[in-house]
Amino acid sequence: MCGRGQDMAFPDYCAHCGGPVVLPPTAAPLPRPTGLPGMWNHAGRLPVTPDTAWLSMGEGGTPVVPAAAAAGWCAVEHLMFKLDHLNPSGSFKDRATAVGVAQAVWQRAQAVVCASSGNAAGSTAAYAARAGLPAIVLMPEAVPPGKAAIARAHGAIVLRVRGDYSNAFRAARELAARFGWINLTTTYVNPVAVAGLKSAGYELADQLAQTPDWIVVPVGAGPLVHGIVTAYREMRNAGEAAALPRILGVQAEGCAPIADAFDRGAAEVAPWQEVRTRISAISDPLRGYPSDGSYTLRLVRETGGAMATVGDAEAGEAVDRLAHREGLLIESGAAADLVAVRALRARGTIGADETVVCMLTGHGAKTLATGAEVGGPVVADADEAVDRLRAHTAIAEGMTV
Repeated sequence: MCGRGQDMAFPDYCAHCGGPVVLPPTAAPLPRPTGLPGMWNHAGRLPVTPDTAWLSMGEGGTPVVPAAAAAGWCAVEHLMFKLDHLNPSGSFKDRATAVGVAQAVWQRAQAVVCASSGNAAGSTAAYAARAGLPAIVLMPEAVPPGKAAIARAHGAIVLRVRGDYSNAFRAARELAARFGWINLTTTYVNPVAVAGLKSAGYELADQLAQTPDWIVVPVGAGPLVHGIVTAYREMRNAGEAAALPRILGVQAEGCAPIADAFDRGAAEVAPWQEVRTRISAISDPLRGYPSDGSYTLRLVRETGGAMATVGDAEAGEAVDRLAHREGLLIESGAAADLVAVRALRARGTIGADETVVCMLTGHGAKTLATGAEVGGPVVADADEAVDRLRAHTAIAEGMTV
C-alpha cells in the first residue's frame, strides 16, 4: 500500500504500513509458455519453476463455457462461466496453494498452516499431503461440516476456532510466526502463493478471443482480484492484451466490508463488525487486516469496476438455478456471481451486449446437506416410487400409463 519494497524470508504484512505485500509484476517481455499442463504452462510468469511441477495435480486449465440458460435470465447476451470449481480439490484455491506449497518445499518448511472458511482447508491439506508436509488448518466454528471433513480426510490437523473467520486468521498468523511454518491462508498474507492466482488471468486471455468487458469475482479479502488484474496488466504492458477487464466484486450482504466502502466512496475499508451470512466462502470480516480490503477496493476502482452484495436466499436460489438449468453444482459464494450480474444489468451498469465472465470458484458438493435429505425419500417398491414421482409435475406429465 505504501509502495516500499522489502525482503522477507517468510512473507507477511508490510513492516512499514501494515498493508498487504505483493510480488512485483513480471516484466515484459513475458516468459514464453512452458508447454506443461494447466497453470504450469505459465510457470515462467509465476514464482515457481518446472522443477516443482511434480506437485501438480492438474490445477489450472479450467474450461470457459457459455452460460446457455443463465444468459437469458441475466439479460446478458455474452455470458460465460470459467469453471474453476473443477480444480483438483474443488476450488480456485489450488492455484495459490500449489505455488505456496512449492515455496514451502523450497524453503524446507517443517509444516504449513492456514486459516480457512472451507475451500483453502481442503486445498492446503491435499497439496501438503502430496508434498509430505504436515498441515494445520484453523476454521471458524460454524464452518460447513463437509469442508472440514475433506481437510481431515487428507490427514490435516483441523482445529475449529471460536468466532468468525478473522479469529481463525489471527490464530494461523500467530502460529506461523511462532514456529516458522509457511502460512497458506488465502488472504494477502503470503504474496508468493497469491501470485499463483495470476494464472487465472493468463488462461482467460488464452481462452477468449478478446478481453472481456467484465470479470465477476466472489470476494472475501480479494486476492483473486489481484491475480486477474495483475495478469492482464502484465499482458497489456507486453502487448498481449489490449485492455483491462472491469472487475465486478461480489460479497454477501451479511459480510460486505469492501462493498460497503465502495458504496460510501471511501478509500479505506472498515472491518465488518458482525457476520450475518451463511455464505461461508465470502464471509471474511477483515478484522485485524482491513488493508486487504482497501487494496482490493483500489484494484476494483482502477479497472472501472463495481462491487455488489447478494443475500443468502438469492444466492441459494442461484445455486439451484445453476444446478437445474446449467448442470453446474456450485457453492453459494460462487453462484452469487449470477445474482450480481442480473442486478447490475437491471441497473444498466452492465450492458446487454457486453461480454461477462463469471468465476465459478467453488464446487457445491462440499456444502450439501447430509443424510436423508441428500439420499432422498425411502420407498418400498415401484408402486410407492410412482406415488412419489407423481408429486413432481415435470415427471407426472409423462406418466400416462
